This record gives sequence, structure tokens and C-alpha cells, in this order.
Amino acid sequence: MIKVLSILCGLTAPLRRFFRREEGGGAIELVILLPVMMSIFMASSEAGLYMTRQIIIERAVDLTMRDLRLGTFPNPTHDAIKTAICDNAKSVPHCIEGIRVELRPVSTTTWNLPTTAPTCIDRDEAVQPANTFSPGVENELMLVRVCVIQDAMFPGAGIGAGVARDSQGGYGIITIAAFVNEPS
Repeated sequence: MIKVLSILCGLTAPLRRFFRREEGGGAIELVILLPVMMSIFMASSEAGLYMTRQIIIERAVDLTMRDLRLGTFPNPTHDAIKTAICDNAKSVPHCIEGIRVELRPVSTTTWNLPTTAPTCIDRDEAVQPANTFSPGVENELMLVRVCVIQDAMFPGAGIGAGVARDSQGGYGIITIAAFVNEPS
């Protein structure tokens, strides 16, 4: 017992000296604050990228729907509309693989609008759900809903963790617009 006490007493002096030292105080603050600052940086970068892609896709949908509305769009098929939107959104990566366009007329007597959220592509599924696509006729009110799946920069952190929609870390960018088909 006495031997153990003498060993402990011999250790207390070096431990006291170690804990009184002031070197490395900045490293402690860095270790505590670095994860917080990095998560803020990653969340703000992800939010900026999300908003930039949202604006680019909204603009691309507006340009494509303008051509469709004015009747200058040749042969408005689902694939042609998808291609036109992605051609107008050149800086959005993998647009054509992740886009889903829903186009439907809206009755101006009942004003029945879809009650469900727009459906996005699920990249994990081989078969996608049915899609509503009808380019409409002259003077008809049309509703277009577009969803583009994009990969998050930081899928496990910040906004990327909060809005992930599929197992590959992608999130859906949704754009909704309405227009009236012009008479020819």
C-alpha cells in the first residue's frame, strides 16, 4: 500500500506541471470549433448549389414552355420536352437521366388541381410510375410540373442530409408553372 502511494505521489508532480502548461490552448479551440465551422460551410455550399440549380431549371422550364405556349415547338412529345428543358439547363449535370415532366390541362370550370406532390424519378427502380403528359389544345390552361433529381455535394451533412430523396444521395428540384396555349 505504501509503495502504491509513493508511486502516485511521484506522478502527481508531473501531472500538475502538464495541466498548468498553456501551450496548445489554440489547438483545443480549433478541435472544438472546426467541426461546427465545417458543417456550416458544407450546409451553406449545399444550399447555394441547390438554389443555383433551382434557378437554372426554372429558367429552362420557362424558356421551353414559352416555345410550347406559342406553338413554335415542333412535335411536343414527352422526350422532346425533356430534351429541350435539359438543353436550356446546360450547367445542370445529368439532367436528362433525372428529369420527369408532367404536363396536364386544367379545367377552368372546376379548377381541379393535382392534390399530390410532383413525382420524381427514383434512380433505384427499373420501372418508373406512369406519367401524365398532354400538350393540350388552343386556349387551354396547362399545368406543368418538373422534377429533376440531382446529387448532393455533401450527402451526409447539412442540407444534403435533410432533403435526400433516394439511396444515392440525390434530392429533387421541383418547378411548377402554368400557361395558356396561344391560338395559332
